[in-house]
Amino acid sequence: MTQKASEKSLKLFIVLSRAYRSINDHMNKHIHKHGLNPTEFAVLELLYHKGDQPLQQIGDKILLASGSITYVVDKLEQKELLTRKASPTDRRVTFAQITEKGIHLLNDIFPGHAAEIHEMISVLSEEEKEMCTEMLKRVGLNAKHFRNK
Repeated sequence: MTQKASEKSLKLFIVLSRAYRSINDHMNKHIHKHGLNPTEFAVLELLYHKGDQPLQQIGDKILLASGSITYVVDKLEQKELLTRKASPTDRRVTFAQITEKGIHLLNDIFPGHAAEIHEMISVLSEEEKEMCTEMLKRVGLNAKHFRNK
């Protein structure tokens, strides 16, 4: 690897990190306005779009440590935004299920959330978005090989 190639990789990493932080910081403010933290929103958004989920699998789907899931689910249950539901086929499995109150909240939040993201990313053409998505997927898949090193 040449010095120049290494510098370009580092620059891309910094630009990508800063872009992510800028978008994420803005979206977190939007989420906080509705009385949720980003992790609570991520869990609700998963249930809203994908339906009931086993508690044991939520962490992987929203990139959160499994130990934190119980705490987040407890908080969302206290807010009456989700409930726990035992699996009818496996006593070891408990599902998280979004409540009507949770659905109403996401019906209020999500359209604005999606519009904000679209607006921030609208500086890219549709073709650029597709290219960027494919390139970042490749980088992410390649990075997985380095987890166990």
